[in-house]
Amino acid sequence: MSDLETRIESLEVRAAYQDQVIEDLNQTVIAQWKLIDSLRRQFNELLDRVQEVEDNAVGSPASEPPPPHY
Repeated sequence: MSDLETRIESLEVRAAYQDQVIEDLNQTVIAQWKLIDSLRRQFNELLDRVQEVEDNAVGSPASEPPPPHY
């Protein structure tokens, strides 16, 4: 093989390797976004539950009658 053919083959191998690395990185990003979306949904559900608990909680201490020993 000539020097030119060797260089072309080397470049083709590099390009193939880079394509695989790019695809691997893309799959990693996709998996991370799925995880982020799942965590975001869980966080919003927790916020809703906390808000619901706060809304159902007894009023503020100022609105409660004083204890009998006052």
